[in-house]
Amino acid sequence: MDKRIINTPNAPAPIGPYSQAVVSNGMLYISGQIPINPATGELISGGIKDETHQVMKNLKAILEEAGVNFDHVVKSSIFVADMGDFAAINEAYGSYFGDNPPARETVEVSTLPKNVNVEISCIATLS
Repeated sequence: MDKRIINTPNAPAPIGPYSQAVVSNGMLYISGQIPINPATGELISGGIKDETHQVMKNLKAILEEAGVNFDHVVKSSIFVADMGDFAAINEAYGSYFGDNPPARETVEVSTLPKNVNVEISCIATLS
């Protein structure tokens, strides 16, 4: 079985029985990230844009640990507590991608872990 676990101290430690990311068959599957500062373990507050930027920084740290970057992301999933935050999340999220962003869905959910406002997961290619 082709499966390798990716973990980095530069992203929040998992808060349950899962890995930060898994590499399998040339693909990187990153678990949903929430706005936790990995250095302090504290949730980021200050508004949805700041929260989204922290989530993206966490994703970036995991991508880098696997030896890739946002250009390698082929799919992402965004979960939001309030679709009214869509424009602000979209603005922050979009600043991490160039002219060829990945496929994506954005879904409003009733509750997210630790009652945060945004969670993002992604899939990237290693080639």
